[in-house]
Formats: sequence, structure tokens, C-alpha cells
Amino acid sequence: MRLLITLLILPLFMTAQNTSELPYYEIPEAPESYNAGTVAARMVDGLGFRYYHATDGLTEKDLEFKPSEKGRTAFQTIEHIFNLSEMIVNTALQQATDFTTEPEELSFEDMRKQTLLNFKKASDALKDLENLDKNKLTFITGGGTRDYPFWNAINGPISDALWHCGQVVSFRRSSGNPFNSKASVLSGTVRD
Repeated sequence: MRLLITLLILPLFMTAQNTSELPYYEIPEAPESYNAGTVAARMVDGLGFRYYHATDGLTEKDLEFKPSEKGRTAFQTIEHIFNLSEMIVNTALQQATDFTTEPEELSFEDMRKQTLLNFKKASDALKDLENLDKNKLTFITGGGTRDYPFWNAINGPISDALWHCGQVVSFRRSSGNPFNSKASVLSGTVRD
């Protein structure tokens, strides 16, 4: 039902985004030094850039696409990335992710915007840290609270979100709307 509502109102929101409104049209300047926080922040920046361009200009057809009858649609994959972005920002801010509350329903555009803002907020918080020992990946579930070290944030939600960004790119290619070929993932810039 949520997908149907989103798809019905999607054309109202499909106007081009002003690149100054959302982060990650391009990757921010690299930090001057390497430490645990700046490296983790740069990983999130790379994720933000890929997500921005993986989801930029998606159409209703793109969002409905799924590779098989049992697979997720692109919209469902984007929704999953949003949930991962919540875990990433919570870990960066030393907050728990609460799975005991029902998540808010968002339109595609609102979800895209919030995901990008979550990545930016996480990156900004991580850049200021030299040590990530206090940044636990913490889950609150009906069974209690569980903490994992930051390592698990890297191989868990950060890597998983990167994986799923690749799926969105593949899905959009399959539905006839390829990734912007001018977006360079190596330099984090968009060529003219």
C-alpha cells in the first residue's frame, strides 16, 4: 500500500533537485589527516556520493523495477538503505537504533533527502573523532539491547548500504535509466 501511495504522488516530486539542497552531488574535500574518524567519515562520504547518483532522477518505472518476482523492488531497496543510514548516523552520534518503534512512512523524495542528510550528519560527526571505541553499533529490540564495536558498523550497515547502492544502479540500468556517466566515483566529482 505504501508503495502504491508513493508511486501515485511521486510525479509531483519528480522535479529536478537543486544540487545545493542535498549533500553529495560531489564528495567534500578530503580531510588533511588520516585517523580512525576521518577514514570512517570518508567511507560514508563515498557512500553518500554513490547513493546520490544512484537515486538521482529515478522514475516511477525505475522504482517499481525488480529483477525477479521474489526480489525487492528498487523502492524497497532504497527503503532498506534508508534504514541502514539510520543505523550509521546513530552509531556516529553514539545513539542506539530502536527497532521497537514503527518507522515513519516517507515518500521516495523525503526518504532520499533524509538518507543523504543522515550520511552527511554521520560523516561530520565521525570527522571530529580520532578514536571510535565509544561509537558502538547499538540495537534496541524486544529482546533487549545489543552492542557491537564500530568494526561491525563498517562490515554491517556501511558495507551493506554500498552493496545496495550497486543494486539500485543495476536496477535502473535494467529499467532503461542508467547512472550518470559523468559522475566519477574515483574523484567524487561530476565531469562537465
